[in-house]
Amino acid sequence: MRRDYFTLDVENIDWADADGTPRKPTVIIDFEGPSSTLRERLTALDGELLEADETDVTFRLQANLDDSDATGVVSVTNRTTGDFILELNEDAEDVLKFIRAARAYGDESDETDGRYHVDIAINGEHVVEYDKSTFLVYNREGNLLRQHSLIPSGVEL
Repeated sequence: MRRDYFTLDVENIDWADADGTPRKPTVIIDFEGPSSTLRERLTALDGELLEADETDVTFRLQANLDDSDATGVVSVTNRTTGDFILELNEDAEDVLKFIRAARAYGDESDETDGRYHVDIAINGEHVVEYDKSTFLVYNREGNLLRQHSLIPSGVEL
């Protein structure tokens, strides 16, 4: 699937920089392409849609984080198989701002319902929603950047 078939929008992140009322950050990913491919990737071996705990969300930098125009790839993967469900290009600063808001939300709320929300749609039609607490960030060499990642307390990687 081509990365340019995806659009990504975020909600509920500006409050974190403005010391506003905490709201769960939400990312909406819409796929505008052949629906059968993404539906197949979102489906487990048992024929049911993947659950939140069966997926991982990551960001892999394509440049040095110090570059003002650094970009990277947001990925959602199947935790069981390791297969990519989807990938799309995003600006590093936008992704890190989202992660900071999710971290702040988790600090201000009960983490049992996750620190952020993911909504995946196909051609505008909602398909799955996940509440997640982990969002891992890797540099371009593939090394985990713990200080920029969202890792719940008590989780050892």
